[in-house]
Amino acid sequence: MAPGTNASLQIERLDGGCGSPSKGSASATEDENLDNLNQLSAGKPPRNIKIVRHCSSSAFFTDFESEIGILGLVSPSTENSAFLPIFRSGSWAEKGPKQYMEDEHICVDNLHKHLATSADFPSPGAFYGVFDGHGGIDAASFTRKNILNFIVEDSQFPSGTKRAIKSAFVKADHALADTKSIDSSSGTTALMALVLGRTMLVANAGDSRAVLGKRGRAIELSKDHKPNCTSERTRIERLGGIIYDGYLNGQLSVARALGDWHIKGPKGSQSPLSSEPELEEINLTEEDEFLILGCDGLWDVMSSQCAVTMVRKELMMHNDPERCSNALVTEALQRNTCDNLTVLVICFSPDPPPKIEIPRNHRRRSISAEGLDRVKGILNN
Repeated sequence: MAPGTNASLQIERLDGGCGSPSKGSASATEDENLDNLNQLSAGKPPRNIKIVRHCSSSAFFTDFESEIGILGLVSPSTENSAFLPIFRSGSWAEKGPKQYMEDEHICVDNLHKHLATSADFPSPGAFYGVFDGHGGIDAASFTRKNILNFIVEDSQFPSGTKRAIKSAFVKADHALADTKSIDSSSGTTALMALVLGRTMLVANAGDSRAVLGKRGRAIELSKDHKPNCTSERTRIERLGGIIYDGYLNGQLSVARALGDWHIKGPKGSQSPLSSEPELEEINLTEEDEFLILGCDGLWDVMSSQCAVTMVRKELMMHNDPERCSNALVTEALQRNTCDNLTVLVICFSPDPPPKIEIPRNHRRRSISAEGLDRVKGILNN
């Protein structure tokens, strides 16, 4: 695409949201529009528009940073096969306006050291997770303490890591049913990132979200499992569930979670509330600068691109992922989020992100980013 061409500017992303359409599918486009209407009616940023949006805090977003998102600048596509990530992470959590804190999280920058093992799996290795509990913190706390062990102790790990992760979710879900000290009404979402060498696997069950910062672009590596999402609604209704006012069976605002056995029924039976994670696998390159893992308290009030732009600017100033996590939480609180907040920022290099040069022949727009956003939204609909 020639610099300065605005008619078809897009930001690269793996998924446009739940039930993302394939090209040329009219029915899928209608479903996506319906999803975005649901997002708008809930006061949340739509997810199908591929430019910077919903960035109300001008202190963080200069014209330069906004243009990174709008241009979707493409760096050299050649991958450096010798690249190995160096992990640095920071986290921040606040209970927000809620009475209790029900979130849990885990950050493991050195998997071999954490497991105290010389097991034969790729190095370097790291593990991160966000667990957004409901009905008490018990299910989230249990999952945080046990899910990594369930993965690495599986007979299919590390040769069949995807199968090991899916099996670990089942084991954790069943253990929540069998553990007498945990109330059957306690449940949790689970979002995890496991990195072995250059391969990163993201597993998600629930409405937390993983977003990759790739040279200033936001790339979503997970889907929000909301009951009103088209694909989840179809699955729920096929299994006899109902959605009332955006809630699964009138009780839960998520379509996938671990625990919640007062809803699921007997083990082994198919339930409208699923514990099966969706997995995304990528090979990290030098273009992949950081990963954001956040519970829905962040994404209810902030778009993925907005968060990536903010973190990149912060890293260029101080290169501290913990301060970045704190900044995102603080911004979400200022935007009046209604939920607990947990944010992890994971960097893949010891160095801050490099400055991205805007092409010299880039033509200045006569319309603001917000105006272009609205025009594209109208055209898409």
